Amino acid sequence: MTGIKSAYLTTGLVTAGLGLACQSPPAVQPLDADSLQDPAACRACHPDHFRAFSGSMHAYAAEDPVFRAMNAKGQRETGGALGDFCVACHAPVAVALGLTTDGLNLDEVPAHLRGVTCAFCHLADAIEGAHNNPVRMADDGVMRGGLRDPLPNTAHASKYSSLHDGSKLDSAALCGSCHDVVTPAGVHLDQTFAEWKQTVYATDDRQRGNSCVACHMPGRDGVTAEVPGVSLRRVHDHAMPGVDVALTDFPERAAQLDAVQTLLDYSLIAELCVIEQSGGADIELYLENVAAGHAFPSGAAQDRQVWVEVVAKAGGRTLLEVGVVNDDEPLGKDPALWLLGDVMYDENDEPTHDFWDARRVERSFLPAPTPFRPGQPDYVNTHVPRRYRIVGPPLDLVTVRVRMRAMGLEVLRELVVSGDLDPEVVSRMPTYTLAGSVLEWSPATADLRTSPLTGLMVPCVGVQAPPVAQ
Repeated sequence: MTGIKSAYLTTGLVTAGLGLACQSPPAVQPLDADSLQDPAACRACHPDHFRAFSGSMHAYAAEDPVFRAMNAKGQRETGGALGDFCVACHAPVAVALGLTTDGLNLDEVPAHLRGVTCAFCHLADAIEGAHNNPVRMADDGVMRGGLRDPLPNTAHASKYSSLHDGSKLDSAALCGSCHDVVTPAGVHLDQTFAEWKQTVYATDDRQRGNSCVACHMPGRDGVTAEVPGVSLRRVHDHAMPGVDVALTDFPERAAQLDAVQTLLDYSLIAELCVIEQSGGADIELYLENVAAGHAFPSGAAQDRQVWVEVVAKAGGRTLLEVGVVNDDEPLGKDPALWLLGDVMYDENDEPTHDFWDARRVERSFLPAPTPFRPGQPDYVNTHVPRRYRIVGPPLDLVTVRVRMRAMGLEVLRELVVSGDLDPEVVSRMPTYTLAGSVLEWSPATADLRTSPLTGLMVPCVGVQAPPVAQ
């Protein structure tokens, strides 16, 4: 993050080409270095962008009680050796300005310098690494964006940057700079950016290529600034939904929940087949990640919980029930449970929820589509199967749905026990149901298809595997 400190210590700001975009009425004064740091200063010209950002996880990043609790526990248990590892991404401007070195004093940092601010992203002019926030911030006060011909304005100078242009693969590097994390012990924890680089989407081919912006900052026709003289442009949503949501009373919380739910509903598809056997049946379930541009789950997958709920019945009697839990209930350790997410292991090869103790990670996820065809060395089958064997009479009803928590209740409850987290926060963790995975099989609703596992013609419901990407 070189350069930002000198930028904020300067006394002025470049204001080239006065008078076109932010002009009176109302008069918009040039933003000095201090004002440029404050997202609220952007609201006068960019009210839609500010409103969406105000409820984003970027704005929430340093306010999140779970982040603060985990950072506090990590600092305590490492004797402070954790340093700025967490806060460098959760409050990067505050770190760059020397206002915090470990995130333990965030309440003393001005509110507008906490979180991932407008200035942090729009002053970025280079990425000098692949993970743990290697962002270089410019010291010229020029706000970067994805418009090739930004209009001169009285508020600040503007400049095109491919790092901010969602149609360019460079833009993924700006997002990936923090969404790719390697711990001090060398464990590759958050691999979202690395995962995306292996997918079919990481290409300049316009038919297949997609940067992070395509899903997380969808575009629409609008104005970049609500002032006289501005024409329609392609603008982007700054709510930037993913999986996490605010667990406190935070702006736009309901809208953020809805946006997350929409993304999840389209992420996966499912197919369910039932093969009658002598004295029972085999249930074949297939899940496929069709819309996430990375693995599913991704991000802090060591904390994520994605599981499959399966219920099978015959004559009104339940023969199989797996993954059925209340929204406020931990998952437990049912060996039949199909659970997706990372598991960290410490130096004694024991499972741990504390990333600073992690020495290795075992991964269980749904891969994203890759550009490789079947038979090629790097081909990955994205139509992932799981089989459940039932003993009993012929089945007449099988229901399936995939459920998800951004963070497992077990992790949160450990932070409560350690004294770092208010128990009230745990009750606000949502449990999602992914609409694309909800299936109901019965002999009347199923149709005959070829089983991908056995090659037999069997009754199935759901979405068949799409053709392999060519």
